[in-house]
Amino acid sequence: MRLPRSGAGWTIAVFGALALLMGAVGLLWPEALLRMLGFEVPAQRAAGDHTGTFLMASSMASFNMGVYYLLATATEWRAFYRFTVFFRLVTFTVFSIAVLADIAPGRFFGVAAWEGAGAVATAVGLWWDARRSGAAEPSVPAEAAPATDAVH
Repeated sequence: MRLPRSGAGWTIAVFGALALLMGAVGLLWPEALLRMLGFEVPAQRAAGDHTGTFLMASSMASFNMGVYYLLATATEWRAFYRFTVFFRLVTFTVFSIAVLADIAPGRFFGVAAWEGAGAVATAVGLWWDARRSGAAEPSVPAEAAPATDAVH
């Protein structure tokens, strides 16, 4: 696996590694993941309680998402980086509303904050990378640059 080649790539790599790790924890030790997220772990589940099934599905999704993020980092897929900024902000909003509406426990706001902070970190990384690459290249007059539809 290659190391990230940009600031934004590092933010995506960190999130991907943690998503993969937390997905693995949820698959191997679901009670620990529930406790980390602030959910109660009863000694016995009621009939019809499908918490374990849902946790397995979301843990597998987290594991897979971690792999996707790490692959995006390895290929420096910048369009993916930009895409994640918007949707991580959406996730921050939805999770925050869930806590404020008492749908999720207060500790779950940590997950929302992680998503929001990750979105901001990636946005800053993208901005910083664009600024660095723009400063590294000498400016070319507009008339000297080939048109995007030029035929060679």
